[in-house]
Amino acid sequence: MRALVTGGAGFIGSTLVDRLLAEEHEVDVVDDLSTGGLHNLADARANPDRKLTFHNLDIRDPGLVDVMARRQPEVVFHLAAQASVPVSVTDPIRDAEINVIGSVNILEGARRAGTRKVVYAASGGTLYGEPEELPVKESAPHRPLSPYGVSKMIVNNYLVAYRELYDLEFTALALANVYGPRQDPHGESGIIAIFSERLFAGEPCVINGDGRHTRDYVFVDDVVDAFARAADKGSGLVLNVGTGNETSNIDVYRALAAAAGVDAEPVYGPPRPGDVLRSAIDPGRAEIHLGWKPWTSLTDGAAAIFRWLNERDPRPAGESPQT
Repeated sequence: MRALVTGGAGFIGSTLVDRLLAEEHEVDVVDDLSTGGLHNLADARANPDRKLTFHNLDIRDPGLVDVMARRQPEVVFHLAAQASVPVSVTDPIRDAEINVIGSVNILEGARRAGTRKVVYAASGGTLYGEPEELPVKESAPHRPLSPYGVSKMIVNNYLVAYRELYDLEFTALALANVYGPRQDPHGESGIIAIFSERLFAGEPCVINGDGRHTRDYVFVDDVVDAFARAADKGSGLVLNVGTGNETSNIDVYRALAAAAGVDAEPVYGPPRPGDVLRSAIDPGRAEIHLGWKPWTSLTDGAAAIFRWLNERDPRPAGESPQT
């Protein structure tokens, strides 16, 4: 098939691009490189046998509709987003412009292109707010506590509307906290990436809050498998993609420190505004409709990250680049 991946130069997006190309699909990537990077697509672009076309475009650009109409993707994997909860709290207008207006622009492009389906990267970690029971099921009320979560919820509603109005099929994957190689350690989100980079460099890690905040951490290869399956399955549904397990920030730190061979305690800082206290999502519905289950443990995922870091910068974990 011909697929289009928005945010395809990012962490999850580029991993999905690699999967699609390996399966011999033709892939268009749309990315403005504001957070992603062409280095994530280096292997894909270096292979002359792979059918990859890159478009340096912001998803809010009206010209993207014309590009999509011309390229006529059969399936659009929409992963591009402003993905930071703290940024959405400090600048909710920008968050809405990218995540809502940008997504509607993508839907218009898909409609014009005659696209069969949109597979959307929704948010399982913020969509449900502070649920009464964990792991939370898709039937739980949607009560996001941050502008980022609100924007993701709104796009879910747009997907339903476009399905009813224009027969544009969709599957929304409500992702837990995704981690793995290529995740950007610079910024305020993605503590596994941040902690891994700092442990690898021999620098202290800061835990926001008392360390008891929990998240559902799911490995990037597992998530990409769910996206690939959703191209032909799970239509019209919101499906949780996570492990169903809560892992506290302090337990994340300990697992990463063990993988890095580092014996040091973290530093504690103030909690971040907009963060929910506990989060875990039930992936049972994805197993039924996609035939999908997570298979990578946090221990194995952490080991994969440090193998990747070592390949990128071969020096002993914990040794500063300055030494």
